[in-house]
Formats: sequence, structure tokens, C-alpha cells
Amino acid sequence: MSMSKQAGNEVAKVLTESLPYIQSFHGKTIVIKYGGNAMVDDHLKQSFARDVVLLKLVGINPVVVHGGGPQISQLLERIGKKTEFVQGMRVTDRETMDVVEMVLGGSVNKEIVSLINSMGGKAVGLSGKDGGLIRAKRLMLRNNDLTVSQPEIIDIGHVGEVESIDPRVVAVLDEQNFIPVIAPIGVDEHGQTYNINADTVAGKLAITLDAERLMLLTNTAGVLDKEGKILTGLHANEISELINAGTIEGGMLPKVQCALDALRSGVRAATIVDGRVEHAVLLELFTVQGVGTQIKG
Repeated sequence: MSMSKQAGNEVAKVLTESLPYIQSFHGKTIVIKYGGNAMVDDHLKQSFARDVVLLKLVGINPVVVHGGGPQISQLLERIGKKTEFVQGMRVTDRETMDVVEMVLGGSVNKEIVSLINSMGGKAVGLSGKDGGLIRAKRLMLRNNDLTVSQPEIIDIGHVGEVESIDPRVVAVLDEQNFIPVIAPIGVDEHGQTYNINADTVAGKLAITLDAERLMLLTNTAGVLDKEGKILTGLHANEISELINAGTIEGGMLPKVQCALDALRSGVRAATIVDGRVEHAVLLELFTVQGVGTQIKG
């Protein structure tokens, strides 16, 4: 069936609009934190995989970092293991860490790899253990309860933060046209394994890889103003004002902080992307309108 003239013009317009963006990102690294609805809805999973394959085909180097909190919770519930959270973080004993590693480094990671490969890409799954990619250290939380004279230090087990990143294994994969898919698991100098926040890992990787763009997929339209309208473009200097005004709060705070850390360390731009939109990655990178909030330094 032949395409109508109007439809053909629309397709040509979209392709023409995307060309300068493709040219500007060619040869550059884009780090994508993959999570939320885009990771559980079958239709969105397929569109994400196609987006990543297309990026690689046009000469861009996507690096995917994924979460998996809901999948971890489901398996823990199935085996009768109760989950406790402190300041939004999962208390992770050794048994829970075994489950976390099995889910993040195993089933979730390999599902993403398989999906990208089924779309014509060449994905390779990694955790921070592979090639010494992520050196971690134990994360200790502070309980800043004003009723106590000394802030309490809380140990929540095998939950870590990034101490350093050795990007050589990722660089080798990029050079050979593979797409790295990374589970946010690190290891310390003693061989202890830690679960690390995926946004944090994505941000640190973007810094270490000198990425052109950090993209954080979420279940919201982006950063919203007080009226609930999306703020499509922000400068880093505006963020503190929005936080002080209470406009940025809750679960958006750590994502924005992750973006700011990346910008301060040389990443050109960070985007909080609405992962509920089909082909969100392509729309954000290759169209004028985008589908999220872009933050620049």
C-alpha cells in the first residue's frame, strides 16, 4: 500500500528534524538509567529496546543501567522474606543480598539483554563485579533526629555507594559495537557485594565515561512546577530555588541531585525523561519538544 502525500511529508519532516541531533550525538556516549513503567510494561519494554538499538546503529554509544526494586520485592515476598525500608532504602542482610544479586544480575539483566538482542542489537549484561567495573563501599545513613544529642549512624547492611569506577570493560564493549547493560551491584576491597542505587550508578558512569548526556527514565512527565506543568528546560542554578520552594520534593529530589552531580563533573546535559511515553529515548534525543526536563550546567 502506497503512503499518502501528507503522511509522506510528515515522515520526511520527522526524519529531517532528527538529522542535526543524530549528527551532534554521533560518536558520543549516552548513559540511560532504565526503570519504572518502561521496565514492566511489555509494549514500552519493546519500544525501549528498539530505541537503544537505533542509537547504536546511527553511531551513538548507549550504556544502560537498570534498576529492579519491584522484581526484588516480588521474589522476597514469594519466599516469605520480610522487607524493611529505612529512609526509602531496603535493609539488606546477606540472604536479601543473595536475592538482590539473583534478580538484578540474573533475571532482570538477562531479560533486557535478550530483548535488545531480539531487536537486532548486540547487548552484553554486566554487574559491577565484571572487570572490576564498580568498587563499592558500605553506605551508612545518619538519623538526624533532633531529639537526640548525637546523630545516630544506621547500618542497613549490604547497601553501598560508589567508591570508584573502572570503565575499561565498558570501553571495550563500546568499541566492538556491543551495548553494555549494567546491574547496579558493586564489590568492596574485601569481596563483599553491595546493592547500589541505579540512579547513582548511572550518574557516576556518565561522569567516568565523559558522557554527552545522562538520561533518567521515570514514571513522571519530568520536573513539574507548582501548577503541575512540566518544566522542559532548567539551568542548574535554578534547581536550589525550586527545592527551597518545595517545588522539587520526594522521589524527584535524589534524581535531580544525581543530575546536578553529573553536570558539575563535566556531563553536558542531564534529562529526567517520561518513561511512560512510547519511544521516549528517541523523542527526547531527536526532537525539539522532547519528553522530559533537560537540565544544563
